[in-house]
Amino acid sequence: MVATLHVCITCKAGQPVPEGEACPGARLHAALIAEACPEGVRIVPVECLSACNSGAAVALSRPGSWSYVYGRLEPAHAGDILAGAAAYARSSDGLVPWRERPVVFRKQSLARIPPQEATP
Repeated sequence: MVATLHVCITCKAGQPVPEGEACPGARLHAALIAEACPEGVRIVPVECLSACNSGAAVALSRPGSWSYVYGRLEPAHAGDILAGAAAYARSSDGLVPWRERPVVFRKQSLARIPPQEATP
């Protein structure tokens, strides 16, 4: 099953963005799509993850699995974000063992959301 890495492309990371410059979320998205996307991961731009003061932010999700929101990310983190997304995609339930997570995921997690139960 494919994991989705949502990237907030409108995130200003709680800071003003000078006119004509890309916001931090857009720069993060550009850095992520410039790298090779891991197998089992798709990168999807979104307009807001409501983590404005903790941005730039991404969310990892997959049906039937735990979901995560990570913040305070920068383009320099792109490789680690993709490595973490790949580990998440390989997991059976979205729970990647602590030591197997990139440091940026260990230290900059904003939320962990339980899987949605299937409705009858």
